[in-house]
Amino acid sequence: MIRTPLRPLARILKARADGENPDAIENQNRRIRHEQMRDKDRGRAEGRLLVLGVFFFCAFAVVGARMGLLAVSDPVEPRAQAPGSIIANTRADIVDRNGSILATNLDTHALYAQPQNMIDPEGAAAALVKIFPDLKHERLIKDFTGKRKFLWVKKKISPEQLQAVHDIGDPGLLFAPRDMRLYPNGTLAAHIMGGASFGREGVSAAEVIGVAGAEKYFDDYLRDPSNAGKPLELSLDLAVQAASERVLDGGMKLMNAKGATSILMDVYTGEVISVVSLPDFNPNDRPRPAIEGDASDSPLFNRSVQGVYELGSTFKIFAVAQAMELGLVNPSTMIDTSGPMKVGGRTIGEFRGKNYGTLSVSQIIEKSSNRGTGRLALMIGKERQQDFLRSLGLFDRSPFEIIEASGSQPLLPARYTDLSAVTISYGHGISTTAMHLAAGYAAIANGGRVVKPTLIKQSGPVLGKRVMREDVAAASRRMLRAVVAGDDGTASFGDVEGYFVGGKTGTADKPKPGGGGYYKEKTITTFASMFPANDPRYVLIVTLDEPVETSSGKPRRTAGWTAVPVAAEMIRRVAPLLGMRPAIEPAELAGITLTSSN
Repeated sequence: MIRTPLRPLARILKARADGENPDAIENQNRRIRHEQMRDKDRGRAEGRLLVLGVFFFCAFAVVGARMGLLAVSDPVEPRAQAPGSIIANTRADIVDRNGSILATNLDTHALYAQPQNMIDPEGAAAALVKIFPDLKHERLIKDFTGKRKFLWVKKKISPEQLQAVHDIGDPGLLFAPRDMRLYPNGTLAAHIMGGASFGREGVSAAEVIGVAGAEKYFDDYLRDPSNAGKPLELSLDLAVQAASERVLDGGMKLMNAKGATSILMDVYTGEVISVVSLPDFNPNDRPRPAIEGDASDSPLFNRSVQGVYELGSTFKIFAVAQAMELGLVNPSTMIDTSGPMKVGGRTIGEFRGKNYGTLSVSQIIEKSSNRGTGRLALMIGKERQQDFLRSLGLFDRSPFEIIEASGSQPLLPARYTDLSAVTISYGHGISTTAMHLAAGYAAIANGGRVVKPTLIKQSGPVLGKRVMREDVAAASRRMLRAVVAGDDGTASFGDVEGYFVGGKTGTADKPKPGGGGYYKEKTITTFASMFPANDPRYVLIVTLDEPVETSSGKPRRTAGWTAVPVAAEMIRRVAPLLGMRPAIEPAELAGITLTSSN
């Protein structure tokens, strides 16, 4: 920096020549210099104040944004954690409605190695292969003699294996304590349990996390240390579940089906007492998901909530119930079901080309007339039909509390036309799951109130809004009873003595993958039933995938020959387990004449 002299020689000489005082020049220059210094200091101070102001503004902005975020977020209970451990390894048990264990924890160990501490790596590798035949000897040798300082050998070992490894005596082989998730019933209720695996792992603890089913859906509850002594109580009944699985497995094999599902639901609470999907798996050794092929071929595929199919004539009772609710018909109203019937350029036919002529509304259900329910659908109208089916929950994902239910979104027509209304009235053109169907039939069974399927045990009835009058629901139940017990019903094999079963069959051609039409000789058969029909307590849905009944030498693929007898045997087996005693159906006394005692 060049500073101007306070007494410039040129100005002093000039001032002396002019007779001025040279000291005034110095005073003037000193004042100018002080003003420049003051201006510079003021600029520096203003800059610092500006930087400090920006800093405080940013700080307050961050604090304000955080406070706003906390104000709009949901409160979360802080989790307790054991001192000295960053991994919470506590997980609550899962029990059925009677307190029987479905999932619990087992103290076990994992095996890891520290190669730098091993005395005889090759000998240890040879001994480990004898204990764990699935291990590769060459791979162990490479790991034990390489540069790695730590590696997991086995994530879960049994007490016998632990002792055998301990007997090897190599200081480089060490054990890590683990809480392993155990399903003591094996494959029983496998699709509901889902399974669990390890999340974060350390040598002193491992985090157990749910990977599917209820284990994943309720993962936060099960992992919360405050719930360690509070088991998750499900609506399932272990004894009923076991009986249902045995019957359905036998029925699936007898009917040569590739898969099957069944759902037993309480009509007043929505509690699912049993739910079966076959084929199944063992959650103690959960298989890997399939990466190619049809997803439904995998044992991990849960047919009760992931099997979205057309369920055929089981939907016909919804069309009849709505028509009666609207006052358009009553059970004895006569409907012309003769052909031809064309809607939207498409001919509506009957099963095997039958022509039933004029039928009452009750006979439409008993004989399962497509044209009959189609004409009722045209009377109802497509807008009102959509509103009714939506009120039953048939347009939305099932609220059932397993993670797989997120894939239960029904498939609806892209354009909802009159033709759509007609085909949907007999269960085509709309694809839903068996869980949706169970909830819909429960509304008819309980007198006209919606229920939501639930996996959690309830303390009492949980009824939703009313979707039909009680007299309409009662009339619908009488029609369903006639389907089973009537002379012309399509489900005569479904009658179980003493339990007054009512229900409706449904046979639908199975669609080809990718929307390529339908298979000619592959069907999805369903029997949607309730018992006892005069005062229902339970709804039972049985669905078989590609069944073929061959006892007569002629292949039969309809629900009346396949799903119905399986459902009847299931009711016969589980009803006593539910505490239901068979009742004697009232009948007329023949050959007896009553006379007066007078």
